[in-house]
Amino acid sequence: MNNFIEELRWRGMVQDMTPELEEHLNKGITSAYLGFDPTADSLHIGHMVGVMTLLHFQRSGHKPIALVGGATGMIGDPSFKSAERNLLDKETLDHNIASIKKQLGKFLNFAEDKENKAELVNNHDWMSQFSFLDFIRDVGKHITVNYMMAKDSVKRRLEEGNGLSFTEFSYQLIQGYDFYHLWKNKNCTMQLGGSDQWGNIVTGTELIRRMDGGSAFALTVPLITKADGSKFGKTEGGSVWLDPEKTSPYAFYQFWLNVSDEDATKYIRIFTTLDKDTIEGLEKEHAEAPHLRILQKEIAKQITIMVHSEADYEMAVKASSILFGKSSTEDLASLDERTFLQVFDGVPQVEISQSEFDAIEGILDLLGDKGQDVIFKSKGEARKMIQGGGVSINKVKLNDPQANMDGLELLQGKYLLVQKGKKNYFIIKVNG
Repeated sequence: MNNFIEELRWRGMVQDMTPELEEHLNKGITSAYLGFDPTADSLHIGHMVGVMTLLHFQRSGHKPIALVGGATGMIGDPSFKSAERNLLDKETLDHNIASIKKQLGKFLNFAEDKENKAELVNNHDWMSQFSFLDFIRDVGKHITVNYMMAKDSVKRRLEEGNGLSFTEFSYQLIQGYDFYHLWKNKNCTMQLGGSDQWGNIVTGTELIRRMDGGSAFALTVPLITKADGSKFGKTEGGSVWLDPEKTSPYAFYQFWLNVSDEDATKYIRIFTTLDKDTIEGLEKEHAEAPHLRILQKEIAKQITIMVHSEADYEMAVKASSILFGKSSTEDLASLDERTFLQVFDGVPQVEISQSEFDAIEGILDLLGDKGQDVIFKSKGEARKMIQGGGVSINKVKLNDPQANMDGLELLQGKYLLVQKGKKNYFIIKVNG
């Protein structure tokens, strides 16, 4: 059994914890839970710190419980948010929960024959059994309004003047009851979460103490920030999702490949399962040749394989080499259409019909006529650049301006990639 706290410490993943937690964990297999808010039908990389915390917990020999907030998702957690969120209906929540369950299965072992098998629970299963009167009588009486008002997340909302609805105010009490329910029914003695959840988590430990005289523990991990101060996990296009339909494996890989050196040193500890000696060795190599971006490449590899697959990782590497390095027609042809279009997102396009394409006799007609004003200004310009060896189609350099169209294969049955000089790309799309 590995030391869970020790593992998290060297990875920079401990913010706060309750006293005597380490001694408690050393007594044997312990259960801990961490909550996921089902406001979307996919986790994003902002959730990955929590996911990795549960993963390390299970690898240390303990039992992880992932709680999906089917009940709390109907309310919205006010913790350090400036305004109340839109509430979701049950049908949407059920769909989101099913999708999140599937994603968590990539990180946690839910196998029945495993002593510390992971478990997934939905707080709607027990919260829906309460009537409002039962809840405020049996649970609400144990926590004072003064106690709830003292939480930083509540004080901040009130100080900012945005107010706090009773619905949101009740969130910490419901989350606290989740902890009590799991403590009482599943022997779950520990809650994990981000540092912004500390107030909600200790409300749970307090509820366990006041309702049953029990003891429970808490551990929070730091909120991840970027070295430049911008929000982690956000790009110009929005969140970086784990669902490949929302963020393609190529775009996912590129996100990690492009992190700064300062962030890479932090992220390789948090977002991979590589051991300490391996990581320190990689850091040493990176320090000797930062331009090779060794840390970024390893992070991108590890997390892309973990979230997607080795095949997706290999395609992402291949796609990157097409745009930024040497590659072949075969490499280009091996990309699926979505990855191809993502690699060349924003590249100027020329669209022609299949009948127009079939009628073209020579390369010069294709580039200097159909591609006029987009790729070349005229046939003369196209001819001159081809003669100078500055034009490629599908990564094959053109040498003869008079060449015919023989052997010109459409990528994915509809695209030609034209490269003009070293950095200028164009796509010819043939519409069937």
